[in-house]
Amino acid sequence: MAERKYFGTDGVRGLVGQYPITPEFVMRLGFAAGKVLAAQGTKKVLIGKDTRISGYMLESALEAGFSAAGVDIGLLGPMPTPGIAYLTKTFRAEAGIVISASHNPYFDNGIKFFSQDGQKLPDEVELAIEAELDKNMGCVESAQLGKANRIDDAAGRYIEFCKSNFPSQYSLTGIKIVVDCAHGATYHIAPNVFRELGAEVIEIGTSPNGTNINDGCGATSMQAISEAVVEHQADLGIALDGDGDRLMMVDHTGYVVDGDECVYVIAQNDLKSGTIRGGVVGTLMSNMGLELALADMGIPFARSKVGDRYVMEMLKQNGWQLGAENSGHVINLNHTSTGDGIIAALNVLTAICANKKTLYELRQGMTKLPQVLVNVRFSGDNDPLSADNVMSSVHAVNEKLTGRGRVLLRKSGTEPLIRVMVEGPDEQEVTNLAHEIADAVKKACE
Repeated sequence: MAERKYFGTDGVRGLVGQYPITPEFVMRLGFAAGKVLAAQGTKKVLIGKDTRISGYMLESALEAGFSAAGVDIGLLGPMPTPGIAYLTKTFRAEAGIVISASHNPYFDNGIKFFSQDGQKLPDEVELAIEAELDKNMGCVESAQLGKANRIDDAAGRYIEFCKSNFPSQYSLTGIKIVVDCAHGATYHIAPNVFRELGAEVIEIGTSPNGTNINDGCGATSMQAISEAVVEHQADLGIALDGDGDRLMMVDHTGYVVDGDECVYVIAQNDLKSGTIRGGVVGTLMSNMGLELALADMGIPFARSKVGDRYVMEMLKQNGWQLGAENSGHVINLNHTSTGDGIIAALNVLTAICANKKTLYELRQGMTKLPQVLVNVRFSGDNDPLSADNVMSSVHAVNEKLTGRGRVLLRKSGTEPLIRVMVEGPDEQEVTNLAHEIADAVKKACE
């Protein structure tokens, strides 16, 4: 498989105003994608976005590009990434396009695609789009230009889909939930889903202004929701990220329940109800505590590369349906075609109702090993991971942790970061060791 020039692990992403997140490039991307997708059939795509101020500009550029390629466009407005995946299937569109940089700050943005089946585009289609990008942009004849229309009931359709994934024999009546939407794409959807199922909902992060997405709130910044759960004496908290495909939770004590623990709770309940198929896919970053807890229940566990697309690939290869990243991407193919924060939260709430236990009680069967992650920013073409001092540092730490823990170094697929992870039984020890390696990476970057 040829190396991609523009598409990363999660589409095309970067700083707004800098190549490739410029109006000119995004218009050409729309045209190139339109040319490739139009050859496949329906000549219709859907475009949705999160709440970033740059979404208006990029939406218009994409619309122009697709129209020039002769592709009709359905505009969804602000819509969670998994909602766009769902609507792409229901509208029988050729593709769904998401304008979002997920958990990144407002000044970043990106473009990612879903195929007709509501899953991310296959590699060969992305490569075909990249090949088309290298050609000159053209325009079909006027009579063949694509038309655009706004789909006004998109949010309502997705709300009803989410509610349909919560068993009808249960109700959230009597449960108090804090919902943090990160001032992102779920702001007008998630609170309504849980409220309409009977919960008492306390909203935070539901007042987007174009620049406050993911700013001190949501699944990547859990202090606000932890404090709110304790302050309001809520039963639990649900935190989503800017585009709604990540879930982090908080139990009634204010303890943060991450993606590993959420998928453990879901797997435990699926095993009890007999609905689990095969095992669970995690990633190289998944806590060893998840692996050990699943083994105690006799549930197989496999690790993919980091990135929800790789979790999905391994689920398909193994014929399994449940997978997650500890960062909060939870995929349950019994319910959805992609990672969905709202659906994952409903799966956890199903376990709470079915077992008549609190989130605090359900998570007790899994004990996480201390895991320390240090991010080191780098620039330029140098590869700090291949530097002699970095490799020596990693070797020394592996020697110290033999049989007790592990080390993982990797480049982020979405940001110019080297992620240094050390895991082991003693938190202070792994903290010190992680910073030792991070210091070596910093020197290699100088």
